Amino acid sequence: MSFRQKLLQLDFQYTQKLGIAEKPGPLRRLAAIFAHSGDSWFCLAGLIFIWLIGNEFWKQRAVILAAGVLLSAIIVFAIKLVVRRRRPEGEWGAIYRKTDPHSFPSGHSTRAVMLAVLALSLGPAWFSILLALWAPLVVLARVAMGVHYLSDVLAGAFLGLLIGLLMIQVILLMAA
Repeated sequence: MSFRQKLLQLDFQYTQKLGIAEKPGPLRRLAAIFAHSGDSWFCLAGLIFIWLIGNEFWKQRAVILAAGVLLSAIIVFAIKLVVRRRRPEGEWGAIYRKTDPHSFPSGHSTRAVMLAVLALSLGPAWFSILLALWAPLVVLARVAMGVHYLSDVLAGAFLGLLIGLLMIQVILLMAA
């Protein structure tokens, strides 16, 4: 067995251990909520709402965060077209399986971590803490609900970190 095959086997085994999509109960319901909370349309709708009701401080952050959501979607889509890894088999998440059959990297993980990184830079502190707690829950929920392999979400989280850091650098350069 090749090194790559061994890694894929470990990925599959750990993914199976983290899965709870087929186990009814409150933990499954909570995981489903977090798994959906990272949907791009949900994030963008929330950011539009913040922009509509917020003061200038929040309008600026909403625009930056929305730009990050769009940028990360483009990057993830391009990578998914190249890699074309099929999602794990399962019943939950039919909408994801139909609209986006590819799982690597996880767009939800990319988006959640990118938003948390930007929030940590932009503030305020309560918002930074909220997103820093939310992001890993989204990442884990995507595996728990069976729509991603563990390596999908880890790669997505790393990509989100890179995109967030890149955006912070761009913001700093523009402010200088």
